Amino acid sequence: MQKPTIAVLFGSASPEYDVSLKSAYSIISHMAQYDPLLIGISKLGEWFHFTGSPERILDDTWHNPCYCKRAIISPCRQTGGVLVFEPSGARTIKLDAALPIIHGKNGEDGTIQGLLELAGIPVIGSGSGASALCMDKAKAHAIVEAAGFRVARSFVASALTPCETAHFLAEQTGYPLFVKPVNAGSSFGISKVFEQAQLLRAIDHALAFDSAAIIEETIEGFEVGAAILEAGDQILVGAIDEIELAGDFFDYTEKYTLKTSAIHVPARIPEHKAQEIKAAARTIYQVLGCRGFARIDLFLSPNGALFFNEVNTIPGFTQQSRYPNMLKAAGMTFEQIVETMIAGALKESLPRVDGGVPVCA
Repeated sequence: MQKPTIAVLFGSASPEYDVSLKSAYSIISHMAQYDPLLIGISKLGEWFHFTGSPERILDDTWHNPCYCKRAIISPCRQTGGVLVFEPSGARTIKLDAALPIIHGKNGEDGTIQGLLELAGIPVIGSGSGASALCMDKAKAHAIVEAAGFRVARSFVASALTPCETAHFLAEQTGYPLFVKPVNAGSSFGISKVFEQAQLLRAIDHALAFDSAAIIEETIEGFEVGAAILEAGDQILVGAIDEIELAGDFFDYTEKYTLKTSAIHVPARIPEHKAQEIKAAARTIYQVLGCRGFARIDLFLSPNGALFFNEVNTIPGFTQQSRYPNMLKAAGMTFEQIVETMIAGALKESLPRVDGGVPVCA
């Protein structure tokens, strides 16, 4: 029986290019039941069909003419796949589904998901709407707060925001503050601001990564995470994890080196609190319209209150990443995680009869 063909997209013109390569390699190495078709996107945004060894993705030597042909995902629904440009002309490779493993901008923000939806190719993971919404910290916070959850007090500033207005709103919010790009991931462009003299420089730093910055109050306590994975009609949640910080915040370096920080799986919290976090994560996942899988991050304050932080619709998938390790702590292997993710999207893509029951075409 022919294996389903699954496009795995990696790289892209994103600050998180390097992490994407590592995540993609981990997933490709655990796709024995599928035929992976590898689509690499260079830092310049060039698309290629990569046919070399996956190890070349891991060490970033994949972008080589010996192993790459220019390719695009056709937006034409009749094509249903990838156009690979050969010397003799373009050939089509049909796809059963596509898995974008691109973190941050130009991948996790709904752009690639929108292309796949236009092409009629099932997306493994959240669709364009939820992806864009979760990437926008201000809008995600507003919706989650409207659903009854606590969020940090905040305001949004852009290059057009008068300095006096930013200073006034910051005083109302209260120092210390965190300044972040509204649409970005993995701690790029984030600063912790302790006094007014640091504020405008921090906003400028965030605006180097996005057109708007969100300025948030500091929530006392520590960050906890929940790994969500849909399995049929169930929304599974892995073991809750906890970030133990030595510095001011979990920046990009700490996320991928843990030089001075530590991640505890399971979190060092009472079982009833872990269950409360799982329930909150499930609800937030559904409120924001996520699908397939995601990591929900919250803050747990000293008095036990939960505050929503953000959703990663394409979390890290390296062997050291939080998402797979939370599910491993709940008893799943990496292979089972990947299989569940892909199988769910393939099942959803089957034609349906009245009552929503998938049937074979």
